[in-house]
Amino acid sequence: MQAPNIWRKFNIHWSKVILSALVVLTCSSAAWSQRQVGINNPNYDDRFISYGFLIGLHTSAYQLKYSDAFVSRSLDSLYSISPRWSGGFSLGFIVNMRVADFLDVRVLPTVAFYEHSLEYQRLDLPTINELVETTVVELPILLKYKSERRGNVRMYFVGGVKPGLEASGKNDVESVGDDNLNIREFNMSVDVGFGVDLYYPLFKFSPEIRFSRGIQNMLGTAQNEFSAGIDRLNTNTITLYFLFQ
Repeated sequence: MQAPNIWRKFNIHWSKVILSALVVLTCSSAAWSQRQVGINNPNYDDRFISYGFLIGLHTSAYQLKYSDAFVSRSLDSLYSISPRWSGGFSLGFIVNMRVADFLDVRVLPTVAFYEHSLEYQRLDLPTINELVETTVVELPILLKYKSERRGNVRMYFVGGVKPGLEASGKNDVESVGDDNLNIREFNMSVDVGFGVDLYYPLFKFSPEIRFSRGIQNMLGTAQNEFSAGIDRLNTNTITLYFLFQ
């Protein structure tokens, strides 16, 4: 019997929540900027280096490629392996370096808590849910391209790479059966996103949405009934960040 999962207690589609929250924040920031009569922190972006912290809410799922064994006679009872989106969160720090008037380099050491779920549907047999829970130390290195500042608001785009290493050194897997799906500890992702800088008298607040596409095959080398039908696993993650500097 599977252990209770805190995220499953809430019947919420996390990608819709994240996108809706970003729309609300963007519209609110636009309305807020129209009410401002003064310029907050007018020389904030002249700093060569600045620091801060971030909080992220994400939804993540594997993207899989079936192996040739999936259509073999040995797996004739298995007719589908379906990734499911699951929620999580992350905490981290911001080190921002200004390299040009509209270009920054960002390093964001982060600890992220992920859940990835695969549903194995079988003919005339119970469905198996394989849940992989990981705690990952990540080090995104991003370029930030900024627009011209308009009052106390500035739009921006970010893009770069995000290496990640599982902090626990092993996978925490909940499954039905004696064997578990084996997952690699290292992942490399390509990140792209956009956000809004909001300048307040004492700090800068930036809601940001970012899409992360894993380019590393996360399927481990150990072979069992869970990995037999899979050739490749990649991660897909959508994250809403709240950055404070």
